[in-house]
Amino acid sequence: MTADASPQPTSPLLPRAARVFVAGHRGLVGSAVARRLAADGHEVVTRGREQLDLRDAARTEAFLCDVRPDAVVLAAARVGGIMANSTSPVQFLEDNLRIQLGVIAGAYAAGVPRLLFLGSSCIYPKLAEQPIREEALLTGPLEPTNEAYAIAKIAGITQVQSYRRQYGAAYISAMPTNLYGPGDNFDLATSHVLPALIRRFHEARESGAPRVVLWGTGTPRREFLHVDDVAAACALLLERYDGDAPVNIGCGEDLPISELASLVREVTDYRGEIAWDTGKPDGTPRKLLDVSRLTGLGFKPAVPLRDGIAATYAWWRSRPTP
Repeated sequence: MTADASPQPTSPLLPRAARVFVAGHRGLVGSAVARRLAADGHEVVTRGREQLDLRDAARTEAFLCDVRPDAVVLAAARVGGIMANSTSPVQFLEDNLRIQLGVIAGAYAAGVPRLLFLGSSCIYPKLAEQPIREEALLTGPLEPTNEAYAIAKIAGITQVQSYRRQYGAAYISAMPTNLYGPGDNFDLATSHVLPALIRRFHEARESGAPRVVLWGTGTPRREFLHVDDVAAACALLLERYDGDAPVNIGCGEDLPISELASLVREVTDYRGEIAWDTGKPDGTPRKLLDVSRLTGLGFKPAVPLRDGIAATYAWWRSRPTP
């Protein structure tokens, strides 16, 4: 059984015109959540890192006590792809732990009644049964290339659950799948697979390169969701979900990385070949989320993958320094 057995409220848990602090509003997910909440009529509160370093627990608590938001969306995190996770595990572990501890504890100290913590699908075991149900958490070894990041996110889930159980806080957590869209990171050293592919194929087309060499075998399967759909799911969860279990956010469909690469090549109009460096790691063989808990609340993604890739490519090309 994948649906949450907890009875859900019949009236919205987030009041109309609520004041919501979106932590990480400049990131891929945070910016989309901020746009969605503002469009829904809520007052969105933000602070840049130059104004508030969320790793500083004392300052974070003081800020939340001063603002007194109705809700907090914790989308702030140090994120990156396989290379970044493999080369900087200390930063991925410690920065995320500090952010989570400071924001969640600070929110409770400030009397914030509602909080949504956003984790990642990498929290699940590397060889979890597919599609991955929320109950798979902590049932097997993690993918080694992003273990430090995953453990930090698992700690965040546990912190949310602990505040619920010990203090009765209406705090919840959600686990998004692989995300993409406007606001994504296109730095080849730290980006995730989809923006990295967009940039690689675009630059190969511009330079006239005869082939693009990609990491791994191309056989791993991945699920991708546009950030506007993630933001819609977050708004829905804030309004309707109050359960102890985390909630997967995804579209329920996946595809091989090789097929994704071919799709990006088509969108970017690259005419050269694709080659695979099989000496490089693939990562988790497959990562498809069971999203029945979310769809049971009425969620349905609205952005088809090809349309979303094309729109993301157009957004990136429109930036001053692509």
